[in-house]
Amino acid sequence: MEIPRGTIKEHTIKSHELEEDIQLLIYLPANFSPLYKYSLLIAQDGRDYFQLGRIGRLADEYLFEREIENLIIVGIPYKDVDDRRRKYHPAGAQNQQYIRFLAHELVPFLDNEFPTYQMGSTRALIGDSLGATVSLMTALQYPHTFGKVLLQSPYIDEPVKDSVKNFTETGLLEIYHIVGNQETEVQTTNGKTSDFLKPNRELSTLLTSKSITYFYEEFDGDHTWTYWQPDLKRALKMMF
Repeated sequence: MEIPRGTIKEHTIKSHELEEDIQLLIYLPANFSPLYKYSLLIAQDGRDYFQLGRIGRLADEYLFEREIENLIIVGIPYKDVDDRRRKYHPAGAQNQQYIRFLAHELVPFLDNEFPTYQMGSTRALIGDSLGATVSLMTALQYPHTFGKVLLQSPYIDEPVKDSVKNFTETGLLEIYHIVGNQETEVQTTNGKTSDFLKPNRELSTLLTSKSITYFYEEFDGDHTWTYWQPDLKRALKMMF
């Protein structure tokens, strides 16, 4: 039996926070109808999640088998590595503006454009590496807006850990977190090599000490889509 395919449409949204046009890739399920309500999954590294992660195909399959709830997936592509670093890195020049864009501009646009539940518990953020970092930081800042976060091998530094330590509204968040046990020497975009495993373990200890609904696992592998892609199967099912 042929699985019906959803559609991926391109949208552009004007961001006042970032003072630029932001491109969006919006996946709508095959049986999309304004009569149903939909949960939202917002992906940093948007093009990567559709092309390398094949997240649209996975959603088609699960929705067809009724294994996940009705879901709209919104990918936000980055322009280049510098653009990605500016927006996603905790010390990036546009990091705060980008976080505000997600909460104050993107969410109202999506809620206005599509039949969403308009509740934090039905909105999720996902990202890999720095994309996971900005997803976590956004949810910590706006837990009423984003109730779920899926982290694939996030970049973790002291400011990120401090944000987790100071976070109090733990009942609002649900976090899915994976990292590879071989992520000890990751080539970062600034040309340096970093140990991702140790900081992720520290993050895990911090999150476990909070009363957050939290899943953590270390997979056997390194910092690549080879491992993130197959993991999406479980991530989507567990969170939706």
